[in-house]
Amino acid sequence: MHIQFAATRPADALILALPVEKDGLDRIAFGDIDAAAQRLAMSAARAARFEGEAGAIAEAFVNLGEGILQVLLVGVGHGADADYERAGGALTARLLTSGTQSLSVDFSSLGGTPSASAVARFAAGAAQRSWRIDRYRTKLAEKAKPTLTGITLVATPDGTEDAWHAQDAVTKGLNLTRTLVAEPPNIIYPVSFVEHVMADVDGLGLEISVLGESEMAELGMGALLGVSQGSVRDARLLVMKWSGKGAGDPDLALVGKGVTFDTGGISLKPGPGMEDMKWDMGGAGAVAGAMKALALRKAKANVVGICGLVENMPDGNAQRPGDIVTSMSGQTIEILNTDAEGRLVLCDALTWVQRNHRPKTIVDLATLTGAMIIALGNEHGGMFANDDSLAEQLLAAGKSSGDLLWRFPLSDAYNKLIDSPIADMKNVGPRGAGSITAAQFLQRFVDKGVRWAHLDIAGMVWADKPGATFDKGATGYGVRLLDRFVADNFEQ
Repeated sequence: MHIQFAATRPADALILALPVEKDGLDRIAFGDIDAAAQRLAMSAARAARFEGEAGAIAEAFVNLGEGILQVLLVGVGHGADADYERAGGALTARLLTSGTQSLSVDFSSLGGTPSASAVARFAAGAAQRSWRIDRYRTKLAEKAKPTLTGITLVATPDGTEDAWHAQDAVTKGLNLTRTLVAEPPNIIYPVSFVEHVMADVDGLGLEISVLGESEMAELGMGALLGVSQGSVRDARLLVMKWSGKGAGDPDLALVGKGVTFDTGGISLKPGPGMEDMKWDMGGAGAVAGAMKALALRKAKANVVGICGLVENMPDGNAQRPGDIVTSMSGQTIEILNTDAEGRLVLCDALTWVQRNHRPKTIVDLATLTGAMIIALGNEHGGMFANDDSLAEQLLAAGKSSGDLLWRFPLSDAYNKLIDSPIADMKNVGPRGAGSITAAQFLQRFVDKGVRWAHLDIAGMVWADKPGATFDKGATGYGVRLLDRFVADNFEQ
């Protein structure tokens, strides 16, 4: 989606959107639209019970000179940035396959001047809602094909274009994440994940390195490699470093679970729904997208992103329930369930980044447990943290970005549930508190003095119904959250 800015409405505009605040119908400034056309638009809005709610749309066709102008009144609610974002997404959803190619949005319709950040979020919502993956659909009907390619924003406040530059970076990072998550598992697997990301971020200034299986074996990463050993697809550890403040260790590490397909291994998942497990790399996808966004907007922060990439398959060489593996940290793990594999990938990635980059803060993201979906559904990601200030920073970033989080507890009582009688720990605890015991497992690999948070995003990376800024499918959850977290706390 191409976003451009103009001081006045294009003379050849055939579709015009006018933002309207909640209960602001009587305050709309219609500009050069004549009185008869205004009455028609107002009548259409009242007939549709339009009151300016965020994302609501009322439509009318009015005479303009010798032509017809399609007027869309779009609600921006009470004027919060999130309301504007919802409004932008709603317009794209309405017009994406309508046959129209361009749209003008005139913000002079409002009684007052919106903030630059709100209008930038409007543009971001519109652009993000346009993302689709149609490359495998060879018989898509003409009326189902996207046509809307550009939006012109008119009469925007000072600073909007600068604010949009940052939002555009996030949108492009988010689109990378969505693509990685949506692609089928025969296309995206550990090696091709790395290739795709490297091609996508080429030239942005990210320092990239990759560890193969032999290198990880030399480092003793037995937990991660144990997950991979049943697959013909080799594992990879992808490292993306952004040094926006200059030389030195990163202040923050982002670590993502990248199980590009998860059959459950020997502890095989049920067949129905297994196709969804292509998105079990959503945490790694979010890290890759966030690192791209930081690089695009030249974030003044030092951040390293780590993606632990494996495929979990059940062949004759696969890891067995009852096996004991030794992690890179030296701690031993009794494998009770090979479908509790994400924590095995993450624990070695956590150890690697701490030994090699010494970050003071770590945030890991993973589609880790089905228990998290039971607890929170598809409305919030779950958060665990060993530091209250870090938890508050992430919660605040979630609220301002729209990628919401909800905090869960950690305690010694839960930690004891994963003690093993034969090794240092088990990879699963009892049925109860499954998301918490998974977080307790990961905490055992965090060095003393390191601020750490674990985000269980199992219910958030894929959607069965459209949202404000996404259609059904990959949501890109985590990119906006991480970008906001960095901007608010590491670029001061």
